[in-house]
Amino acid sequence: MNWLTNFVRPKIQKLVRPKEVPDNLWHKCPHCGHMIFHRDLEKNLSVCQHCGHHMRLPVKRRLELLFDGGDYQRIELPKTVADPLRFRDGKRYSDRLKDAQSKTGEQDAIIVAHGRIGGVNVVVAAFNFDFMGGSMGIAVGEGLVAAAELAVLQEAPLIAVPASGGARMQEGILSLMQMARTTVAIDRVKEKGLPYIVLLTDPTTGGVSASFAMLGDIQIAEPGAVVGFAGARVIETTIREKLPEGFQRAEYLLDHGMIDMVVPRTRLRDTLIQILRLLRLPGPAGEVVALPVDLPDDTGEESAVRG
Repeated sequence: MNWLTNFVRPKIQKLVRPKEVPDNLWHKCPHCGHMIFHRDLEKNLSVCQHCGHHMRLPVKRRLELLFDGGDYQRIELPKTVADPLRFRDGKRYSDRLKDAQSKTGEQDAIIVAHGRIGGVNVVVAAFNFDFMGGSMGIAVGEGLVAAAELAVLQEAPLIAVPASGGARMQEGILSLMQMARTTVAIDRVKEKGLPYIVLLTDPTTGGVSASFAMLGDIQIAEPGAVVGFAGARVIETTIREKLPEGFQRAEYLLDHGMIDMVVPRTRLRDTLIQILRLLRLPGPAGEVVALPVDLPDDTGEESAVRG
């Protein structure tokens, strides 16, 4: 037995060998390329502190940021047919669903929750982009309908937070029908005089943007969010023209009157609270104090009358 080879050398190699660094400690900003420490990124709500780029936020994290104290109640969504067309391309659609469910721990691409934002009861329907790109199929349509019915039942504002590539192609015409169903559901909310607010996140495209996502009484978008129907390259190929700089970005839509405001993520909750209180609590913010009013009496002299 060689003592130097079998004992001394491994000890020395262990001391000088570089330590392995976990891959998830640093994140690269897709916009400016800077490396950001994971704790700094989490502290800044997944917004790059170098260029302000808003990265995609996990749906549960977004709900925690919106609701008071991060406290909300989820509702159970209606069960739907998993693979109505028995669709298959390179892989069975049913297998794709199982993979997405295993990856995310969710049944489909939408979460419906209710709770308080700024003390106001609200219902929130938020998309999970990690689940097949947030695509809208029958289950998502049922989720939007359930959210609208719950808002009407609770007489609460409805907030939609889309993050989607559009209708789910594996469900064919059945996914396109959800555009009409969700539009009708939103109309029922508006008929009851309840506010419907849409928070557009990156991306909001396809059949989602062509239906409920652009029907909000107030349209809010995060900075840099892509909002549109067809992709920019498809449009350029079709019209054979170069599109303007920043086309389909939130700031471009704001300049052209398509949305009402672009709000950074760090100010988003405060903005929503202000809007909700203006719409649902229109009374004065504080106690009304009666002021003395001087009125002339019958003798022509003024007397102090307090209301």
